[in-house]
Amino acid sequence: MPLYEYACQACDHKFETLVRGGDLPECPSCHGTHLEKKQSTFAGRISSGSPLTEIPSGGGCGHCGDPRGPGSCSMN
Repeated sequence: MPLYEYACQACDHKFETLVRGGDLPECPSCHGTHLEKKQSTFAGRISSGSPLTEIPSGGGCGHCGDPRGPGSCSMN
């Protein structure tokens, strides 16, 4: 079941909810169904508790600049 974020067009309440199949979600505040699906962002943490967005990147591949890092491209 995917988790979606919505903004209610009637009361501007922002919320997230699990959506099953063809179910139509409703606003938990006003029970309206005129909703705007918002862009969801993935959040995660490592064991030290730091947000993943604060982890420094390892840099690109030294041969082609592939952002996945060394060994990711076929130029190695």
